Amino acid sequence: MPEFIDLFSHHAALYAQARPHYPPELFDYLAGLCAARSLAWDVGTGNGQAAVALAAHFERVIATDASAEQLRHAAPHPRVMYHVATAEDPALVAANGKVQPASVDLVTIAQAIHWMNFDAFYANVRRAVRPGGIIAAWCYTLPRVDGRVDQLIDRFCYDVVGSCWESRRQYVEDRLEKIPFPFTEIRSSPRDHPICDRHGVHSPFACRSDWTLMEYLAYIESWSAVQKYRRDRGSDPLELVRHELSRAWGNAAARRTVWSPIYLRVGRV
Repeated sequence: MPEFIDLFSHHAALYAQARPHYPPELFDYLAGLCAARSLAWDVGTGNGQAAVALAAHFERVIATDASAEQLRHAAPHPRVMYHVATAEDPALVAANGKVQPASVDLVTIAQAIHWMNFDAFYANVRRAVRPGGIIAAWCYTLPRVDGRVDQLIDRFCYDVVGSCWESRRQYVEDRLEKIPFPFTEIRSSPRDHPICDRHGVHSPFACRSDWTLMEYLAYIESWSAVQKYRRDRGSDPLELVRHELSRAWGNAAARRTVWSPIYLRVGRV
């Protein structure tokens, strides 16, 4: 089993503050697929954003992450129980584990499944989920604002910090279409959102953020590739595009709508 690749612990506070929020209708949709809503398990929970949203639909939520530092910044909620654990640990799903066998109605993996050992994690999913339960994995792709801003951030992502991305991020580039997904796939989803990715592929959902330029740049700064560039080269890659982005954005204090297209794989276990 590969070692846990920890790309976010050292900037967990920034990650918790800067990341876009998932739309409520995503969780409405997933909860509506479940025969029961007793327990959800959010895997790779990070700052707990998805876990807290799930708590509006489920009696209990177990949220796990391999990074203790990420969980230190997670949002508390009376129905959410946080645990430090890797998704693949066989001791996690056991009679004396944090997740009881055949107890989970919904497993969610938000912007994290591309980091996991698929075979080992899916073995845990099969042990954890009740018969007929649901697994849902999703990712979001590059933010969309307008033509010029998008052009600049695409160039920054691929030409400036492109070599600093971990290879597994390609699964996100491919909208999770190429991950192994050995479950009975549920392909019916709500109508396509009008927002699409850089390839023109429409998504069923999208994160909406109304950000100032500073907030937008904070999100870009939270990228693992930006952090790696800084560590490896001792300089800030954002300085290479900050001036052009400022001009394209306009009034830096103005809030602009930023869309992050969401792509998901949903299946019945």
